[in-house]
Amino acid sequence: MTLLFLIVSFAASIIGSICGIGGGVLMKPLLDSFQVMSVASISFLSGCTVLTMSVISVMKNKRNGQIRMDYRISTPLALGAAAGGVCGKYMFQWISRQAAENVVGCVQAVCLMLVTAAALLYTVNRKKIRTLHMTNVALCAAIGLLLGIMSSFLGIGGGPINLVVLYYFFSMETKTAAVNSLYIIMFSQAASLLNTLCTGTVPEFAVLSLGVMVLGGVLGGMLGSRINKTIRDRTVEKLFILIMLVIVGINIYNIIQFL
Repeated sequence: MTLLFLIVSFAASIIGSICGIGGGVLMKPLLDSFQVMSVASISFLSGCTVLTMSVISVMKNKRNGQIRMDYRISTPLALGAAAGGVCGKYMFQWISRQAAENVVGCVQAVCLMLVTAAALLYTVNRKKIRTLHMTNVALCAAIGLLLGIMSSFLGIGGGPINLVVLYYFFSMETKTAAVNSLYIIMFSQAASLLNTLCTGTVPEFAVLSLGVMVLGGVLGGMLGSRINKTIRDRTVEKLFILIMLVIVGINIYNIIQFL
């Protein structure tokens, strides 16, 4: 099981770092499909791994300076996402108290499948859709709040919805959106983790599993950042579409398992 956690976190973090989707959107449903741990524990471990990976990726980009961060947009988004991360965690805890674990897992899988499918449809038709150039700070924070709620509730970090939002509302190019997405994910997951620690709602898990997944997140984030610098926007977009198809398939399988 330890090897499984390492492989999944490492592979998901490489892809997450390249595409800017955080890795959790692949890591969470994959681990759910193996049913090796409770839904709450997998959400927590996935969130910690995504946080580690996003910090590594953002720091490496800041040091290299190859892709410019638009802090005027990304910081209000990130702060809104931090508040949303706390709200999303409360939503998850409330639903966990009201329903059986398989119901919670099914709800997460359905939501993640729908979000991913919507992101896939948008990406495929992206060139036909006229984008916006939003700069209003309050609206940026409100959008960030919704992103944070969704990512924290689903335990995925940020996922494809971050990229779609950055494409549509802010007209960002693929690789620029990927880096800004990881910046937003870093804030939302940090807030979610702090809330979990402060409220004493940390689920049961093996410390070794956390250590192995964080290690996979660090190594995957470093390798993914390096790969991201060497490939073109078009290649990143193709990888993103492929991963979205895989994630939709995994979530359909998970929904069947949870029912």
